[in-house]
Amino acid sequence: MDFRQRREAILNDNITKVIITLAIPVIINNLIQTFYNLTDTYFVAQIGGNEVASIQLVWPILFLMISFGTGMSAAGTTLIAQYIGNKNELAGRKIAGQMVSFLVLLAIVIGVLGAFFAPHVVYAMGARETLYSNAVTYLRIMFLGLPTMFLMFAYNAVKQGQGDNVSPMYFGAISVVINIILDPIFIFVLGQGIAGAAYATIIARGVVGLYSVMTLFTRSQTLILEPRALGLEKTSVFKICQLGIPSSLGQAMTAFGFIILNVFLVGFGEVTLTAFAIGNRISSLILMPVMGIGSALGTVVGQNLGADNLTRAKQAVKHSAVFSTVVLLVGGGLMYPFIGRLIGVFSKDSEVIFHGSNYLRLIILGIPLMGFFQIFIGTFQGSGHTIYSMILMMGRLWGIRLPVVFLLSHRASFGPTSVWYAMVFSNFIICIVGLIMYLSGGWQHKVIKDKAVILE
Repeated sequence: MDFRQRREAILNDNITKVIITLAIPVIINNLIQTFYNLTDTYFVAQIGGNEVASIQLVWPILFLMISFGTGMSAAGTTLIAQYIGNKNELAGRKIAGQMVSFLVLLAIVIGVLGAFFAPHVVYAMGARETLYSNAVTYLRIMFLGLPTMFLMFAYNAVKQGQGDNVSPMYFGAISVVINIILDPIFIFVLGQGIAGAAYATIIARGVVGLYSVMTLFTRSQTLILEPRALGLEKTSVFKICQLGIPSSLGQAMTAFGFIILNVFLVGFGEVTLTAFAIGNRISSLILMPVMGIGSALGTVVGQNLGADNLTRAKQAVKHSAVFSTVVLLVGGGLMYPFIGRLIGVFSKDSEVIFHGSNYLRLIILGIPLMGFFQIFIGTFQGSGHTIYSMILMMGRLWGIRLPVVFLLSHRASFGPTSVWYAMVFSNFIICIVGLIMYLSGGWQHKVIKDKAVILE
């Protein structure tokens, strides 16, 4: 099915069928990625030191830098989707080419700067001795390999804007399989330890990312990219940045907030940090599918607004909200009785199991809130009103969660649970804010003005 056929389906087919069709490949891809994260955590945990805590400590720093790539790629997806819905395929192709060049350049700049400042940032977070050395080693390698990740972001943005979520799923699965094969080889056989986990990730993403982008230039593609489209053009880059910067800032400030959150967790001890890391990996099994629904919703909203079909866009939001709630309730209900055993798969430390179990129980009880949050984010990003999504992302962490953690952590009766309670409370409040923003109707206008230009 080419992108024109997908466009007709997105604009005219049964809306529930469209959402499920678009969401399932993303859900599968997210589950595959989650399975990789769990496998990676398992292999790293077998090294026998504080490597899992080291990765958890620096992950928000990586996420901080990655957020600029994901924010810009989300902007590209929105623009491509709205142009295709508007039948301006020439503009969609131009944005696609700009996405590839701009994201690679952005990754090189961020990667070099991140690798240089890595030791200073890790030290400032309170890491010392082996926690510090392991964290710096992992972070530097991941930063230098950032272009490999951004290549895949560019490919996914181009395909998702066209309504093709299957191709990113295939390439994502291939990358994960390569990664899982390379992990034990680099970590144990070659004796690289935590550095081996980073090398395996970069090699897998690099090989698949480069190949996937190259396929965009082949004649098998309906929306074919040409090498000349890679030359950066001020107007197109400005459009991407105009939408991408608010989204990037929202995600960046979220990542920075998690860095602060990790500082609180380090203060409670490495055991708590490890429990949080393992708990997050497990909870992502049911959260990632909903993130996939939000991603699919962004494409549906974008193309329908591009085609001036607001009623259908609003219908898609309602159906997605119901779908995500059902997925989370079923997933959480199935996981809840086995929480202790799931934590025990990754650690035999009784304290880690205790804190990790407490964390997962609270998160699962409030997990439907995460579904509504992702639906609001998908709606606002798909419509191109990324300032709304920025407000939600920043407000949840900086306006609510961190202040509550600060207040509760000073009460001896809470301890590490101050973080767990703050997470549930902040999700609840921000969902109310998101609903108010949605009902205000400010998101209901498309962000493109160009007339239709259909490629022949």
